[in-house]
Amino acid sequence: MDKKYSAGLVWFRRDLRTDDHAALHHALRSCAKVYCTFVFDTAILEALPRADRRVEFIHDSLVEVDRSLRELSGHEAGGLITLHGKAQAVLPHLARDLGVQAVFASHDDEPYALERDAQVLGALANAGIVLHLGKDHTIFERDEVMTQAGTAFSVFTPYKRAWLKKVDDFYLRGYPVEKHAHALAARPERFREAVPPLSALGFEPTNLKQLGIPTGMSGGQQLWEDFFDRLDDYDDTRNFPAVKGPSYLGIHLRFGTVSVRALAHAAYQRLQHGGSRKGAETWLGELIWRDFFTQILYHQPHVVGHAYRPEYDALKWEHGKQADAHFQAWCEGRTGYPLVDAAMAQINQSGYMHNRLRMVAASFLVKDLGIDWRRGEAYFAEHLNDFELSSNNGNWQWAASTGCDAQPWFRIFNPVTQSRRFDPHGKFIRRYLPQLARLSDDEIHAPWTATPVELEAAGLVLGRDYPEPIVDHETARQKTLARYSAARPPK
Repeated sequence: MDKKYSAGLVWFRRDLRTDDHAALHHALRSCAKVYCTFVFDTAILEALPRADRRVEFIHDSLVEVDRSLRELSGHEAGGLITLHGKAQAVLPHLARDLGVQAVFASHDDEPYALERDAQVLGALANAGIVLHLGKDHTIFERDEVMTQAGTAFSVFTPYKRAWLKKVDDFYLRGYPVEKHAHALAARPERFREAVPPLSALGFEPTNLKQLGIPTGMSGGQQLWEDFFDRLDDYDDTRNFPAVKGPSYLGIHLRFGTVSVRALAHAAYQRLQHGGSRKGAETWLGELIWRDFFTQILYHQPHVVGHAYRPEYDALKWEHGKQADAHFQAWCEGRTGYPLVDAAMAQINQSGYMHNRLRMVAASFLVKDLGIDWRRGEAYFAEHLNDFELSSNNGNWQWAASTGCDAQPWFRIFNPVTQSRRFDPHGKFIRRYLPQLARLSDDEIHAPWTATPVELEAAGLVLGRDYPEPIVDHETARQKTLARYSAARPPK
């Protein structure tokens, strides 16, 4: 068939794969030849530490994308064009240089991305080049799932009902690439190096490989196949950090090395065709939460830096030297509450934190220490491999009771109760806090309650080997109730 454009350019962003790729699919069908690029955007990279697992994950995933593009194209000279600079400048320049008539990319609704894309749109338009943006990162986005009044949902459960009512095989269908791949163009000779080494980008290797975190499309597929075999048990196992319950696919969803459509479709099919429904239903619900928070960010961008519910911007948080010392103790896992400290050790060592522990750690910072949720949000943003602005913000505001459909402000996690319930034998705590390993399964959740004889038998001196609790939970709870009561709007 006749192609609309003689040449097009696909701009890879949060979609680092070559299968079921919407932008690549549309470009291949619309253009006689298609180039592919990724931009290491210095506007994003400059703020990151020089050893950042996410940058290394992206780098290694792009190596696989480049190899896959060359295999699909059938010629070794194909593959990826990698740029390093501010996307607003280098992307339009590349498009002009290649002589393309259209650029194809996937939506990104984070505030910086929207501003960047508006600038790119203008620069391309000035050169007579069209920018085509479309959905790829979520199942539903923007205005696709709205209330009957035509407004964005602010409560998850009715959003989930509307989401499930709307979804069908059409919305979960894939975007085939292979049968159109003959349109992939050879990479121009002046772009000799597809993916430069990390050092050329100003970054250094991390412990990503030592941690065994699989990268790229193959890594995502490996994790998905492993999780699919455990899907039926997901609802029973997902809350226990010492158990292999989660999918561990967060970073792959974040960078699009797996297709969210493929994951959702598998769970949806399980629901439609029998089997154990509860695991698939709960897993699909987690993907729906992700869509929900994405559309909240799009419709309510003020949540970046402010409470979703403006009245809670009036909350009086703890500040000063003691608050700073408490925040530092939380960051370093020195609060004296073992489950919280083990959770912080996990994120600091690996860039991953179990989902249940994210709630426990966030609740402790906000409602036991009385520290502004934005400080914790920023810490997670820097350290989480799977950091996504919409989900990170949504989950922190949920824990802080400042967000949409948030945990009620008077519901305060007891870190010891959470520990006894979700790590009953202390296996997770022992892994990350080996100094507590000789305590009994009962004492390990609250070492300060152990008798001197029990502490001596465990070879543990509180205040030396492990800190005393930096706050008393019940006292902190009462202060939190007063703090939120004072900020509540009058009836």
